[in-house]
Amino acid sequence: MAASLPVAIITGGSRGLGRGIARRLAEQGVSLVINYAGNAQAAAETVEMCKARQSELDQRFVTFQGDMAIQEDRQRLVDQTLEALGRIDVLVNNAGIGPRVRADVTETTLESFQHVLQVNLEGPYFLTQAVAKYWLEQRPDPILPHGFVVVNVSSISANTASLNRGEYCVSKAGLSMVTQLWASRLAQSRVHVFELRPGIMATDMTAGVKEKYDRLMGEGLVPQFRWGQPDDVGKAVGSLVKGDFPYSTGEVIYLDGGMHMRKL
Repeated sequence: MAASLPVAIITGGSRGLGRGIARRLAEQGVSLVINYAGNAQAAAETVEMCKARQSELDQRFVTFQGDMAIQEDRQRLVDQTLEALGRIDVLVNNAGIGPRVRADVTETTLESFQHVLQVNLEGPYFLTQAVAKYWLEQRPDPILPHGFVVVNVSSISANTASLNRGEYCVSKAGLSMVTQLWASRLAQSRVHVFELRPGIMATDMTAGVKEKYDRLMGEGLVPQFRWGQPDDVGKAVGSLVKGDFPYSTGEVIYLDGGMHMRKL
C-alpha cells in the first residue's frame, strides 16, 4: 500500500449504514478495515463493492471479525490494522444494536440493558481510547491535511425517547457525551471528533417496523417525507473525512430529514 493513502476503520461496516460509509470512503481513495460481528459473506460483498468504486490503485480493503463489546477484540482490531496497513487516520464507530426484544421500559431486562450498552457505548468509548493512544503515543504524521477523524454514528434516539427500547436510547445519549469527551481531549492533537444522528434509516434494524414508519411518514413525522438511506450517512462521513469542517469538533450533525425540528 502506498504510504500516501489514509486508512479508516469502520466498525459494523459489512451492512447497512456501515456499508454506505465504506462505499463512499472507497470512492475517496481511503483504504479500509471493515469490521463485522458474524456475517462474513456480507463483509466480503462490501469489499467487492468498495473495489468497484476505488479511486486509487493501491487502496486495500481488509475485513476483520470481532465483537466490539469485547476488549480483546477491540485491541486486536487496532493491532491488526496497524500490522496490515501501517497506520490509522479515521475511526468510524458505527457498530450498534437494538434490543433483541422491544419491551416497555417497565419490562427492560438487566441482560438486555447491559448487552446493548456494551456494544453501543462501551465499544466506541474504549475503541476510541485505543486509537487515541496510538495517535498520542506514536505521533504519526497526518496524511489528511486537517489531521485525524473520529465519527460516532449515534441516533436521534440520543434525545428522542422510545419507550419500547429504553436501553437503546440510553446508549445513544451516552455516546453523545463520549463524542464531547474525546473531542475535548483530542482537539489540540489535530483530531476532529463528530457525532452523526441519523433518523429513520432503511436498514436491517428497521425492517421489522417498516409498515409503522411508512404510516408515520405519511402523517408528516419526517418533513422530507422519505426514509434515510445508507448513502446519506456515507456522504456525511465522506465530507468529514475530506476536511470540509476544519474548524469544527464535537459537532452534532443530524441526518433525519428534518425530524428533529420543533414545529407547531
